[in-house]
Amino acid sequence: MDPNQHRIRARMVEALHGSAVFGSLADGVIAELADAVQWRRVESGETVFSEGDRADSTIFVISGGLRVSRRGRDGKLLVYNQIQPGQSIGEMAMILQQPRSQDVTAVRDSTLAQLDRSAFEALLTRHPVELNRVFLKAVHDQFRVGSEVQEKYLAQTIAIVPLDAKAGADTLTPSLVAALSELAGRGGQRVGHLRGGSPEALRLMQGDSIDGGVDIGDGGRERLEESYEVLVFEAGIADDAWARFAIRQADQVVFVSSADRSPALTPLERQFQAVPGYALKRKHLVLMHAANASRPTSPLPWIEGRDLERIYSLRSGLRADAEHLARFLTGNAVGVVLGGGGARGFAHLGVLRALSESGVPVDLIGGNSMGALIGAQLACGHSLEQILEQTRRFAKGGERLTVPLVSIVAGRRVERDLQRMFGDLMIEQLWRPYFAAACNLTRGCTTVQAQGPLWRAVLASNSPAGLFPPVVIDGELMVDGAILENVPVQPMRLRLGTPLERRRGNGTIIAVDVDVPENLRAHPSLTRVTPMSTLKRKFIASAPASPSIAGILYSAGHVGSLNQRPRTIAQADHYLEPPVGNFPLMAYQNGAEIAAVGYRYAMEKIASWDKQLKMVPAS
Repeated sequence: MDPNQHRIRARMVEALHGSAVFGSLADGVIAELADAVQWRRVESGETVFSEGDRADSTIFVISGGLRVSRRGRDGKLLVYNQIQPGQSIGEMAMILQQPRSQDVTAVRDSTLAQLDRSAFEALLTRHPVELNRVFLKAVHDQFRVGSEVQEKYLAQTIAIVPLDAKAGADTLTPSLVAALSELAGRGGQRVGHLRGGSPEALRLMQGDSIDGGVDIGDGGRERLEESYEVLVFEAGIADDAWARFAIRQADQVVFVSSADRSPALTPLERQFQAVPGYALKRKHLVLMHAANASRPTSPLPWIEGRDLERIYSLRSGLRADAEHLARFLTGNAVGVVLGGGGARGFAHLGVLRALSESGVPVDLIGGNSMGALIGAQLACGHSLEQILEQTRRFAKGGERLTVPLVSIVAGRRVERDLQRMFGDLMIEQLWRPYFAAACNLTRGCTTVQAQGPLWRAVLASNSPAGLFPPVVIDGELMVDGAILENVPVQPMRLRLGTPLERRRGNGTIIAVDVDVPENLRAHPSLTRVTPMSTLKRKFIASAPASPSIAGILYSAGHVGSLNQRPRTIAQADHYLEPPVGNFPLMAYQNGAEIAAVGYRYAMEKIASWDKQLKMVPAS
């Protein structure tokens, strides 16, 4: 056996040891399985098997990668997870002789090991006890878990492709590689970097050798995959051949464009659409801005004609922006969700300070009510000190009562002050993704506002039903989101994951809940709650307890979110509940004190978190 075959067989043995089905077998049986497989090489875009096919084999990925997909009832392509080197697919279908439940396509040129059912049955006659035990375990796991596909999402090869000469990809790529390497130094990935035109890239394309004479046709890629966990293929503006090769071998493609050029699809992009397997790859677009740009170009015109997972607005030479991109590409992005709770929301500022000092980044920010207001200011780049002062001034403004046909107060002062605070800034013109949650009374659901005027999104999220008039957006009525979801974790989970892959998400969610349930009660001596009983309680401390209309509306507006709190907690990776129940809802004058409580609480909690989450140097 030559060295290349020996290495491939060793990787096959390693894949079997790591298999959820075969991994429990003895070394001798695994060795026989490794000898029984047939080697198969497939090109990017080639179908490995199709939905409905007879399942007569199990596939192990030795190099490259496979993408799982299927067509929906409407014919739309639905893209799911990727099968990486060392993983397998099809064991259960082969054992149970079920038809294939999805399409599997090579997303890169790949080397596969195929274990046919006939070879498996021959082994079964020699090792009936061991393999039948495996069979029973696989059936048990199938019914317990309900899926034969192990969900692994880490991309292995990233192609960086500039779309114009001024894109700045040559500046971004080294910063991105450094950011990926920083993640590697904290237990993440080993990173390799190949530039177009380099001797290594030329030999890789031509099928020669690298690192001392290993056949590069497929073995060279295997050698690279053994050496690195993430490979970055950097193309130049004139590297058409290398760019096509890089895209063919990539799991993810990052197009880089200067933000000030036309958003029209380029001829290069049209060419790439013909590359086999292109539709199954995760695709991103980076819009590069000048380092001193005050606000980004709107990404909305760039969506037309492109099938993109995300658009990133980055600034040239800014290290934090490259780190932000690296975390998204590797599944390490951090989303922070801030809930509503009146003045208790100042605790968010303490939590954000603790995150910053502990080196925990914020890649996405979302919130409801007070959390939406604080999160919006953070997304604008305001310091925590600025946010504290601006929010205190905002809260002092008060509001006028109005004829209670729609609401108790008019809401015009709040609307005016939010317009002054955020001006004409659109949500899509923020450097970091942001959303505000609101309850859509028209549709009876939570509506996530991630586009449009920032002030209007914050207003809708800060308009409790009955107290403030609903905010009208395209004819639909929006109010404070606490009716359904006061800490909007689910919308953040969807934004952290890849929408096309329909999966739970691949980043980390930190949720901050400052909503303390109010003990809304009337004194047992009261038979009715009346305006007089409430007035007495307001002016005479010893009078029987009687709730006010504000208290009633507030509690009614939070019933839904309180009932679903267990579900919300389960969806978050870290759920923080600062102890702020002793502060009244309207204690805005105590903002600094409340923030300090949030800071001390968060620092204690963060100390127990996984160090991998602390991804940037403490400031």
